[in-house]
Amino acid sequence: MRIGELARRAGVTTKAVRYYESLGLLRPERLPNGYRDYDEHDVRLTQEIRALGSLGIPVERTRPFLDCLTAGHRHADDCPASLAGYRGAIDELTQRIEGLTARRAVLLAHLREAAHRNSRVPAADEGEDPMTDYTSLPADLPVPEDDGAAAHLPGTDLPPLGLRSTDGTTVRLDALGAGRTVIYVYPLTGRPGTDLPDGWDAIPGARGCTPEACGFRDHHQDLLAAGATGVFGLSSQDTDYQREVVERLHLPFHMLSDPTRSLGRALGLPTFEAGGLTLYKRLTLIVRDGVIEHVFYPVFPPNEHAGQVLAWLRDNPR
Repeated sequence: MRIGELARRAGVTTKAVRYYESLGLLRPERLPNGYRDYDEHDVRLTQEIRALGSLGIPVERTRPFLDCLTAGHRHADDCPASLAGYRGAIDELTQRIEGLTARRAVLLAHLREAAHRNSRVPAADEGEDPMTDYTSLPADLPVPEDDGAAAHLPGTDLPPLGLRSTDGTTVRLDALGAGRTVIYVYPLTGRPGTDLPDGWDAIPGARGCTPEACGFRDHHQDLLAAGATGVFGLSSQDTDYQREVVERLHLPFHMLSDPTRSLGRALGLPTFEAGGLTLYKRLTLIVRDGVIEHVFYPVFPPNEHAGQVLAWLRDNPR
């Protein structure tokens, strides 16, 4: 068969086949006209090279496996040399894992130091990893459903409410000024050394306030460049609690405290119960000239939400 058919059947490119030949891994017969003539054994060898590559074994180290097939064995790893090839690859991975684990430990130490440098909360014991619980998200978090609880908000004026900000001022929601303001409403930001309500991860949409805040921090300049005149976080925690989060996470924007959920009553914002607390469900308001222009609800995943807001601003320029 010709090289193109071999490549197609083995799932590789013709360039890859030529490379295998240059290493002496494939030795096709030559026809009188000079063309290469591949057979079923070449297909099998090429498929084996591809399979081993998917395991992380470089092409250059597949020869023991191919020699095993060429010797007539049914499987490429039926020979001692093949098993040695596996062991070599495993040892190499082990060394890489150990190196990455050491780097991870150093990064965690730096993260712990930076997290508590501006925090009023004392650092946890050295063996603990408090930040991981809040900055990373489990893969199996329940996805919140759209229950229609925010469908009435677009087109609504913000009420004449003043909320305390982490910079010590009072922000009037009906006087945010011209342009677009992003207000992301969240339930409860975790903090090192403080337990979240029982069953927090099982509540759809509850987990992820810290990753969400970090996302708005990292995209802050992009959001402003895309047309936002300001960004605020808003929750029912008191200002001191929020200020610790702003300082610890180095947030370039301020948080608004609404402990009595006055905005929720004025606008009919959705809430939920957890640990004896009534908390806001996660949503984001795009406010334009004092009017709610757009609502993100439900918000998921929270660690990607700032990027979703940024994309909307870019897709909907003023």
